[in-house]
Amino acid sequence: MAIGAALATGGAIVTLLPSANAADEKTPDQIMRMCQRSAVLNGKQQSVSDFGGAFADGFESDNCDFVETKFETFDGPTEKSSIDFPNCEPNVAEPAKVSITWSAAAAQGQGKYSVTQQGAGGGLFGFLSGSWLKHKGTLDMTVKSATAGAAEQREVPVGKVLHMEFTPKLQRMTGEWRVRLDADPGSFAVNPSPEQNFVAPDVVEGPVILPGAAGAPGVADGTSKAVLEDC
Repeated sequence: MAIGAALATGGAIVTLLPSANAADEKTPDQIMRMCQRSAVLNGKQQSVSDFGGAFADGFESDNCDFVETKFETFDGPTEKSSIDFPNCEPNVAEPAKVSITWSAAAAQGQGKYSVTQQGAGGGLFGFLSGSWLKHKGTLDMTVKSATAGAAEQREVPVGKVLHMEFTPKLQRMTGEWRVRLDADPGSFAVNPSPEQNFVAPDVVEGPVILPGAAGAPGVADGTSKAVLEDC
């Protein structure tokens, strides 16, 4: 009976192999879950409590690292950053001198996956910070946006309306979450399995930051300009 039971068990394992192989194909969200629930995440040994798991849940992978593959800076979208200042009254013969206070905000980007959304409870967003902050002038990922602004004296020509525009300088970090399942030599009841590797690409964007004065938070880098339009 014992031999018969063992053979039956072995038969069951063999019939499960094709479906197990099919399951090796993972969606990015499945890979990210494996990453979040990895035994070692970005070089840090985890416990199941780190991702809200119970002891019986165990880990879903052996190792996960974020590997940066590219970093670039570029101009973001130009936005209107002040109200309109018209000089459109009838019979006006001189430019109008105005004091303009303008302000613009540049938002911090987020990862592509639910576990890399900013502020996600128990997510991976914080693990992106290490790679992000190694770049000069990078906003701390715990902050959702950075602002820029100034007060300026300007002249508005006759028959014109003036407003300010701001073009933020942004930066983008591209990389991959690389998840590894170590090879399993197998045992009497478990078939051996080779090492498996899974990759989920990710990208994060945010504003370039200028140093703040006297310890104040940094301000968003970019270009401001006055725009004149006809009345």
